[in-house]
Amino acid sequence: MRMRQYSADLTPPWKKPKPVPEVAAEPGLVVEEPGTGFCGAVIRCEAGTVTLEDRFGKHRVFPMEPRGFLLEGRVVTLVRPSSGGPARPTRTASGSVAVPGARARVARAGRIYVEGRHDAELVEKVWGDDLRIEGVVVEYLEGVDDLPSIVDSFAPGPDARLGVLVDHLVPGSKEWHIAQSVESAHALVVGHPYIDIWEAVKPSSLGIEAWPRVPRGQDWKTGVCRALGWPENTGAAWQRILSGVQSYKDLEPELLGRVEELIDFVTAP
Repeated sequence: MRMRQYSADLTPPWKKPKPVPEVAAEPGLVVEEPGTGFCGAVIRCEAGTVTLEDRFGKHRVFPMEPRGFLLEGRVVTLVRPSSGGPARPTRTASGSVAVPGARARVARAGRIYVEGRHDAELVEKVWGDDLRIEGVVVEYLEGVDDLPSIVDSFAPGPDARLGVLVDHLVPGSKEWHIAQSVESAHALVVGHPYIDIWEAVKPSSLGIEAWPRVPRGQDWKTGVCRALGWPENTGAAWQRILSGVQSYKDLEPELLGRVEELIDFVTAP
């Protein structure tokens, strides 16, 4: 008779730790360090450590220990990419670290409203990748006068925050008074000082010295086209302006800060 061979490891199968997958720390990979709760994208991998950057631009360095990170809720072991070189991140148009292969999140109940179609198209071009990952939908008002009824219908709450971006939001203006009337703990209205979203694009990005001043009583967009020698077709003019925007660097800081503020507001826990 043959003697039956037994393994030296007599640990019952149900007590053995489950194998943990090894994942290459490629640039842009988003993971969480469970000990601190820090969540960010890989930007560098060297000498047994990995550097993560969160969505606010903060950096943290962690040792690449076995079973040291969470990827989409699963425990993983990060390993150095096969290339052996330092990971280099790519960026979205808004300046955030890009997440290759990331799927759009299911839309949140919260929303961001902007004044018109041009505003929505500009926000989509610069922040579209970020918004899809966060599950934030952008809609437009067709005019700030409709804001009170939209807020009443939306009924903002802790799990459905409402953010609104308004043109020409300066103290004492009509837009300012409307904004004051609808703000609450779950509804935030912010704005930029420009007459129209066109002005939030840096003139240098369009090859012009400055946005022209349009006399009172004249349609501003038509006046801009006339002053710049463009055909008086505001739709074509907007496409010309939008094509000059490649990233956040083509926009004025007064707009950048306000959009980032709204994204943070509607995505806050």
